[in-house]
Amino acid sequence: MRTWLWMAILLILAVALALVLREHSGNVLIIAQPWRIELSLTFAVLLLIAGFVVLHVALRVIGWLASGPERFRSWRGLRGRKKEHELLESGWISVLEGRYPEAEQKLSKLLGRSKSPNTRVLAGLALARASHHLGEYARRDEALRVASQAAGDDRRLKEAHATATAEMLLDQNRPNEALALLEPVHESNPRHSHAARLLLRAYSQLNKHERVFELARALSRRGVIDPSEALPLIETSAAVRLRSVPPEEFKSMWGGLKSDEKTLPEVALAAAAFHEQQGDFEAAGKVLEAALNTRLDPRLLNAYSQCPPEQVARRLAKGEVWLRQEPQNSDLLAALGNLCLTGQLWGPGERYLLRSMKVRSDVRIHALLGNLYDRLGREADAMKHWRLASGVAGVLPVLHVSTVLPAADTRADPTLIDVDDIPIAATVDPEPYSPVAASAADYFDDSNQTAPVDAPPSAPDAASMSSADSDLDEYFDSAPIPGVDLSQTSDRPHGQGEEPVKTDDSFKRHD
Repeated sequence: MRTWLWMAILLILAVALALVLREHSGNVLIIAQPWRIELSLTFAVLLLIAGFVVLHVALRVIGWLASGPERFRSWRGLRGRKKEHELLESGWISVLEGRYPEAEQKLSKLLGRSKSPNTRVLAGLALARASHHLGEYARRDEALRVASQAAGDDRRLKEAHATATAEMLLDQNRPNEALALLEPVHESNPRHSHAARLLLRAYSQLNKHERVFELARALSRRGVIDPSEALPLIETSAAVRLRSVPPEEFKSMWGGLKSDEKTLPEVALAAAAFHEQQGDFEAAGKVLEAALNTRLDPRLLNAYSQCPPEQVARRLAKGEVWLRQEPQNSDLLAALGNLCLTGQLWGPGERYLLRSMKVRSDVRIHALLGNLYDRLGREADAMKHWRLASGVAGVLPVLHVSTVLPAADTRADPTLIDVDDIPIAATVDPEPYSPVAASAADYFDDSNQTAPVDAPPSAPDAASMSSADSDLDEYFDSAPIPGVDLSQTSDRPHGQGEEPVKTDDSFKRHD
């Protein structure tokens, strides 16, 4: 459209010039001795225009030829910058994709050939990040040093170098060095959100809870970090501050917290613990109740159930209100059961704990039931729940009952004559062992008799079995009873060829 507009303008000017020249039919006389040149006005004007055009073109050609070396140098620089940009772009893409060895090759090549400060800084930071992820910290530090030198006095480049270096130092758990880089950046530009996030991270690693509390609050208010990320930091730092604050400063610090911050579990537990140390259990209960009205946290319920007996009635009434809202809350039922045990309300406590156990089998509930039954004198039920508590905890080994008894030691049996020939795993005493409770009157030493080696084993007959039973009877009852003639009453059969042994009581005994 623009071209057509210029053509229309030129056409109008040409027509106007033609009309003007047509009306003026004069001549132009040029006298240059010895020449005399006479031209028409129209031809003279056209000749001037043509001469201007030719002169302009000639001058442009001469200028273009004269600027050849400069144009060549500019072309080479432009081509080099284009290649550098391609290398830098490819290197950053490799870093973002996680191809760190490939990124190191490209960025090292770029850092060695580039003359542009911006390119050197960007290439150095990218190379440092790739080396950091590869664990090559010496190469990372060298790349950061080159980037720092290339940044010079440029404020933006120095901030970029400081934040990138601090982030890598925080990954390496070196918060003091990162803090030295981040604090000047934050002081010069408090709106630098990334530097502020890194500064919060450094304060967290250094356990500077006061600074973490203030900075997390500010960043959450500005929307730099999400409330789900800020609240845990605020909760932890505020709880630590409340636990370490002197008693005279607790009121001012507690008053400086927002209402939603006071209901955080850790903060409420810290405040309740402070009031309990001061002996003010009523104030501790109110702090816990405010937090429990927001959320029935198990930690808060456990702390709420720990109170002196005079506070039990009030806390039970409050717990019943929560129970109507969440009747299947196992932690709430266990807390009410614990309160009942503190107030010696055995029946309600048992009901609460049994309801809680139906919802969830927990080691604490079984332990509380064991204590309750132990107090009531129901030892069997108490032992049952204590065993269940240990089973739920999973800390005791399972003992398998063995049905096989260990081998008996028969060394003291007088009926075993060849006891020395029986292999016994245990060490045998060199001294002979004599029985204490039984008599050895029937002991018969046949150690000098030897049995034939090649004799085949024979099956035991009824006579030998009867003899063995007789020997056992004699082992346990072989001593004569004074004043009694057992020869008339004994019905034990005598073996053939046995000689009777006469005693003082005419007791006949056969071996």
